[in-house]
Amino acid sequence: MSGAVTTPAGRVAALARAELTLFGRSKGMIVTAVFVPLVLPVSARAVVEDMDLGGSGLSVGLVLLPGAIGFSMLFAVYSALVGVFVGRREELVLKRLRTGELRDREILAGAALPAVATGLVQCVILAVGCSVLLDVAAPEAPQLAVVGVGLGLVLSAALAAVTASFTRTVESSQVTSMPLVMVSMVGSGVAVPLELMPDRVASVLELLPLTPVITLVRGGWTGELSAYEAVGPLMTALAWTLLAVFAVRRWFRWEPRR
Repeated sequence: MSGAVTTPAGRVAALARAELTLFGRSKGMIVTAVFVPLVLPVSARAVVEDMDLGGSGLSVGLVLLPGAIGFSMLFAVYSALVGVFVGRREELVLKRLRTGELRDREILAGAALPAVATGLVQCVILAVGCSVLLDVAAPEAPQLAVVGVGLGLVLSAALAAVTASFTRTVESSQVTSMPLVMVSMVGSGVAVPLELMPDRVASVLELLPLTPVITLVRGGWTGELSAYEAVGPLMTALAWTLLAVFAVRRWFRWEPRR
């Protein structure tokens, strides 16, 4: 009797279901991945209202919405996945999975899928919530917003795997993930739009990993980012994604760090 035939999609889905079960049992991860990204933008509203947005073409809603999506990617996807990858590695789960028919990319994709799905759902909820509560109109160029969110989710997951490669324990993952979170919040337009910064500073910050994602999302809502102007952020995001994938293939560790 021959064994059951499996497909890559089926194997990834099965692993993702198992990972989702573990995700639901972790109260700390639920708080970090689900509630923090939804609460932080609300708490930041007073700060945004005090910003001098005159002449920038932005409203409070158009600052908070892309920032909220950035928060979601940083906490629900990136920070959460660093802990997931490190935890599964230290528990020898990744090592055991590699002895079966699962391929390396399938293992990483299956482990990342619940967090990525959580981030996607949050982005949709935040878009609807900001439209209702902050009177944000529908996106003028929805294709840019969709591309930005899609690239951001993939990039956040890839960067999480890179960070996990150099993280020894689950506890230390909160420390190793912090530099990218802080740099992105301050310099990628999550907390302060690049439109409010000096041109020279903004031109440097445009090269940060999450900046092109926020630029595409914000440009999708404002409609002020032309197809030609969108090429730069798009290429930057793709370059970071390819670099992260290369780093994962080169340095990701499948066995506990000793």
